Amino acid sequence: MTAAVLYGKEDVKIERVPIPRVGDGEVLIKVQVALTCGTDLKVYLRGYHARMIVPPALFGHELAGIIEEVGPGVKGFRKGIRVVALNSAPCQMCFYCSKHQGNLCEDLLFNNGAYAEYIKIPKRIVECNMLAIPENVSFEAAAMVEPLACVLRGLHETNVEIGDTVTIIGGGPVGLMFVQAAKLTGCNVISVVKHDSQVSAAKRFGADEVVSIGKVKDVVESVRGRTPSGRGADVVVEAVGRPEAWQWAVDMVRKGGTVNFFGGCATGTKVQLDTNRLHYSEITLKATFHHTPQVVRKAFTLIAEKKIRSTDYVTAEAPLSRLQQVLRHMLHRNGDIKTAIIPGH
Repeated sequence: MTAAVLYGKEDVKIERVPIPRVGDGEVLIKVQVALTCGTDLKVYLRGYHARMIVPPALFGHELAGIIEEVGPGVKGFRKGIRVVALNSAPCQMCFYCSKHQGNLCEDLLFNNGAYAEYIKIPKRIVECNMLAIPENVSFEAAAMVEPLACVLRGLHETNVEIGDTVTIIGGGPVGLMFVQAAKLTGCNVISVVKHDSQVSAAKRFGADEVVSIGKVKDVVESVRGRTPSGRGADVVVEAVGRPEAWQWAVDMVRKGGTVNFFGGCATGTKVQLDTNRLHYSEITLKATFHHTPQVVRKAFTLIAEKKIRSTDYVTAEAPLSRLQQVLRHMLHRNGDIKTAIIPGH
């Protein structure tokens, strides 16, 4: 089969590799669509992901497809069923799983290889994080479950409430999902973006106010000036993974507010924060990582109910052979939000 193989920093090759053989409890999916995302772009730039992928390795993690083969012992699935398979599954037995923090599982199993004609799904993911796709849901829509689940968990863990003023730093796919999800929750949303193309996108996804970094002298003051009485936002979500943006987030939030450092910075990154402000303003600092099986199902329901639509996010399509060019275009924010990579074309 044809598949994308990550070898290192900005080094992805499209190669012929063997079709995986399924074992006990495993499933082979014929990939119909794999979506690009910010995490894959970071992995491409850095050449690895400490938790998810170590090169050389098959690449990509947002996918939907059709079951091609089921291994011995698989229950509830058969050849021909349309499915979405998540990129991980917790063990459900360790300390963190017992605390309902499966995203922090001591043996969190990751699976990569979405940018390929076929992908093997491990037994644990089949059992707890693979879902059948209803006929009225497209492959593109189903493939968005993974990033949406991360966003929903982020909002939930940040205790966002109806009527809150929420600032989202970042106008990429995840940032826009945060904008849309916060708006659906009943919040007043301020979006902070970097590129001109992201201004109209943020408004389209429901942002009440948009701050374009290049158009203002002081991004922090610009955001605070858009909040009630200039107090600052009730909640600020950093969704780009930049140290400077982490610092902005703390300065944008009101007294007693909450910051969610959702964007993961590069390993070894350090950030300096004003301890006086944190203490005397009672600012809560929160970080959320990944998803759990419970929130995956909530995300899937939103997609099935058409409250989150793939047509809003999937703005381009390309064959697997052009994956490297697509990733390079993403570096320059070419206006596309997500690109559907179609194997076999």
